[in-house]
Amino acid sequence: MKTLKQLLADKQRPLAVVAPGDTVFHALSIMAVHDVGALLVLEGEQLVGIFSERDYARKIILQGKSSKETLVREIMSDRVIYVTPSTSVDQCMALMTEKHFRHLPVLNDDNSVAGMISIGDLVKETISSQEFLISQLERYISG
Repeated sequence: MKTLKQLLADKQRPLAVVAPGDTVFHALSIMAVHDVGALLVLEGEQLVGIFSERDYARKIILQGKSSKETLVREIMSDRVIYVTPSTSVDQCMALMTEKHFRHLPVLNDDNSVAGMISIGDLVKETISSQEFLISQLERYISG
């Protein structure tokens, strides 16, 4: 099974980020353009939070706030759990299942942002790994 370093190297899309002083509406626009469900919130190069569709649904829509007037810093999750590039796919899957997360930031040892993974990334990798194992077993059995 791959590590996150290998998984991130295979990802083709650019990292989608927003600043804490941006409006929620702007953040939603970035999410739509990149077709993602969460954004890393960076102040300069430093990770300060994560903004997700869940934050929007619970803290804007349900509270009757305006996405054009509310800043990302007001509703982002600022207590961010993250993983490192050496973390395994299985470890991430366990963490995301336990904490009910769909997105996890990946930080290097110097706390610089390496990327972000989603539960979808992990599921695709798990399926790919299992398909490879099945094909190897089929070859072994028939050979």
